[in-house]
Formats: sequence, C-alpha cells, structure tokens
Amino acid sequence: MAFARANLMGDRPTKVLFVCHNHPDVRPGGAEQYALELYEALRGRADFEPYFLAWTDVPDTGLSPRHTHTVIDSVTSDPNQYFIRAAHENWHWLYARPREKEVLTRSYTDFLRAIQPDVVHFQHTMFIGYDAIRVTRNVLPDAPMIYTLHDFVPICHHHGQMVRTTGYKLCNRASPRRCHECFPHISAPEFFMRERFIKSQLALVDRFITPSHILRQRYSEWGIPPERILFEDYGRLPVEPVAGDSDVDDDRPRNRFAFFGQFTPFKGTDVLLEAMAYLGDDFDGHLWIHGANLDVQSQEFQDRFNPLLEETRETVTVAGSYNRSQLAKLMARIDWVVVPSIWWENSPLVIQEAFLHGRPVICSDIGGMAEKVTHDVDGLHFRRGDAQHLADVIRRAAETPGLWERLQAGIGPVHGMDEHVTWLSDLYGDLMTGGTSSGSGETLAAARGG
Repeated sequence: MAFARANLMGDRPTKVLFVCHNHPDVRPGGAEQYALELYEALRGRADFEPYFLAWTDVPDTGLSPRHTHTVIDSVTSDPNQYFIRAAHENWHWLYARPREKEVLTRSYTDFLRAIQPDVVHFQHTMFIGYDAIRVTRNVLPDAPMIYTLHDFVPICHHHGQMVRTTGYKLCNRASPRRCHECFPHISAPEFFMRERFIKSQLALVDRFITPSHILRQRYSEWGIPPERILFEDYGRLPVEPVAGDSDVDDDRPRNRFAFFGQFTPFKGTDVLLEAMAYLGDDFDGHLWIHGANLDVQSQEFQDRFNPLLEETRETVTVAGSYNRSQLAKLMARIDWVVVPSIWWENSPLVIQEAFLHGRPVICSDIGGMAEKVTHDVDGLHFRRGDAQHLADVIRRAAETPGLWERLQAGIGPVHGMDEHVTWLSDLYGDLMTGGTSSGSGETLAAARGG
C-alpha cells in the first residue's frame, strides 16, 4: 500500500535530502546522473520537497552559485540544489574523511538545522566523509537515513573496484592482510582501523540499497546484516528514441559498435582497442568511442592506449565527450553497445540506456554486467579482459545474420522511474513510522539497536 504522506506530515510535503559526491553537470558520472534524475522526479511530485547537496571543489561550476566563498551555497537556477565545498587536497584517502572537521561539524550541521529534512538519503559520501552520517544522526536523531551503495568504496581502498593493484586480478573479499598486500606502504593494522571506522559510521544507517545482487552479497559478506540491505535497481526516465539505420534497414550488416564512458583502465577501453587490433583493418565494421579524461590517466595507461589507437585508426573513431542530450542520436547511429570493464561494475547506467534505445549489449562476463545482460538473450558476454575472445564475439555480432534482431527482440523493459519512486516512497514512509521496510522483517528501532 502506498504511504499516505499527507496524513503523517500534515499539510506539508516530506522533505528528502539527497547527499552526493559530485554534481553530474560538473563531473559526469553514472551514480551522480541517477541521483539527480531521482531528485528531479521527486521534485515533480506534490508529496515531496527534495533537496540535492553535492560536493565540489571547482571554483566556477558553471551552475552559478550565489556565493563562491561560502562552504555550502544554493544554486541560483534551483534554490533546492546546493554545493558543499571542500578542498580536494584536504581529503584523507584512507579513512575517506575531510581533514577540516568544520566542514561537517559547523557548515553541514547548520545546513541540516536550516533545512530540517525528514529523510536523508546518501547517494555517496566520497569527498564529504563518512562522518557526515554521524553528524546527521546527532542533528536529526529521528530522521531515517538511507544509503545507496553504488560501488565497493567502503570495502576497497583501490578506488572501490575490488581489483588487485598487481595485475588487475579480481578480488572476491577484503581483509586487512589482503589490503596491505595491495598497498604495502599501509600496514594491516591501519587497514583494520579503517574498516572499524567506516563500519562504525555505516552502523547508523537505517537501510542500504543496492542496484545489483552481487553488491548486496558482497556487503553482506563484509558484515552488514543482510536484512538491512535492500535490492532495488535504478529507476530510469523514459526516452524518445531516434530512428536510425539499425531500426529501418533490415539488409544492412549490424556492424556498428560504440563505447560510452571514461577512458580508464578499469573501464577496459584498452581491452576493446586490442580486440579491434586483432580484427585488423579488413574487418567490415567500425567502433566509435565516446568518452574523455585520457589526459588524467597514468602515463603507463596512456602509453598502452595511444599506440593501440594508432594501430586501429582505420576501424576506430574517438568521438570525444558527449552531452546527454545527444545520446539518442548517438545510439541511433550504432547497433551494439560494448561494456568491456575489467572490474565488477554494479549496475552500469549505460546498459539501461542501451536497452532503452533498443541496442543489445556486449559486456564482460562478471559482476553487475553479467547480471544485467543475459547472454544470447539481450546481449553477448565475453571473458573479462580477454581481447581475443572479445574480438571473436564482435565478429560474431557483425557477421551472424539475424542475431542482432533476435537479441533486440529479447530486450525487456527497463525499471521505470515512476515505479522506483513509488518503492522509495513506501520505504521512506515505513521507516518514518518505525515499521518494517519493504518486507525486511525488522523495525526501525531494531535496526538501530533499540
């Protein structure tokens, strides 16, 4: 039953504060994009009054904050969107907390007291700090706190990827000893203290949400009680696909491929380029790479990436970064979306976006990618990090008559934002009234140890 919010809050809508580690209009990213879309969806409803607080260290964000000298300030284009400013160089990477305590103890505290949200929904605390959870609980002892887990950052010091620093081997579990092996300059006791600190903050959260089952399993194995972790996929807004050759020309080979994302070792763009190199110049197909930020990657990665790009210049085009408003047209020009990540991923938005536009996905056979794409039903898997196998799969995709049409027909509906908001509305209301949340079987008081 949907939550009768007006009866609980009287005549006013429920205030929900979303806390995020970036703003997608400043630094594009999947978690940030989803968080802002969710905020916009709630803003369009009469029973919610949402607020969006995003970290930034960019002096000029392009979103015209009212005052650049304040720690927290609203954006003039939307008075319910705010930036929290904290210097990147003052970030304590091991404990994921700001070195300047006043950012939270004074500025964030004053902000909470001014807004008085009924619910605080953390989307990410990177560059804000896990301490924000405890500050929130101190200032708002009765407000439910929800935390959506988008990656493995609390578990893994290696950018939350759960990939070993030597050889990029997959990691299935974290421990102080194993983490010390990846970072020899950090002792095992220090990693033990890191884990204790982070878990002590997360213990104050009422419910966690994971958009994939593998993420829920990993956090449960790490020590978060499974009854406090709820699975719920990202809700996505409907799109208006643009008709392209792939939709109207049945005789054309399905040999147009695209990558959308960042140029990082974890995203596997070098694996994809190596696969295109295996296919050679005589391959009757083409790959468009939509992405950016190669210049901020390590020199070692650039030294691997650039020669591969030169070797594949006949069959690969680097299209550069793109605006989200261009996505429909870009999708219309291609047949397949390739997701070659070498880390587990969680619930990559690009997979949902591909499916929304009717494009089958070729992806690595691990983690959230393999969970979201069913092999030979709505896409194809290849062995993670295996460029030769990826080349074989790309060739099969381009040269097998009828395969693209069959896989496109196998694409199911993408979880809609309206359904997602209804689910969250019930969760928020359930926690606010102290009841059980979405069948988890625990009361809010029990979850807090009361």
